[in-house]
Amino acid sequence: MNILGAVGGDDDGDDKEKEEEAERERLEAIREAEERRKEKHRKMEEEREKMRQEIRDKYNIKKKEEIVDPVQEEPNPLMRKKKTPEELAREAEEADEDEFTKLKNTIETQVNELKSQIESKCVMQ
Repeated sequence: MNILGAVGGDDDGDDKEKEEEAERERLEAIREAEERRKEKHRKMEEEREKMRQEIRDKYNIKKKEEIVDPVQEEPNPLMRKKKTPEELAREAEEADEDEFTKLKNTIETQVNELKSQIESKCVMQ
């Protein structure tokens, strides 16, 4: 005989519903706080830009053209698109191709070209 189940009834479903509701409320509060933070920073940046423009106007300075990357803001970082292994490999390859590596590869190709030219002119008898 199970005495615990007979006295209290089935409260597991009710507890789960309360936990799910509490989790939804927590996630909603986090989202709202994030929106307020973003709005606050957007307003601060607008104010800074107004001050910058006033200084540019005062000293007759032209504004530098901003290069806008077509980066889309992800609504949720957990929901972003996963990169394929090919994309990851290409990014790793590009990271390896820094300025020093490019210079080294250029020098190596020039040395190999000179070596082949010298070898073609010098014939061993």
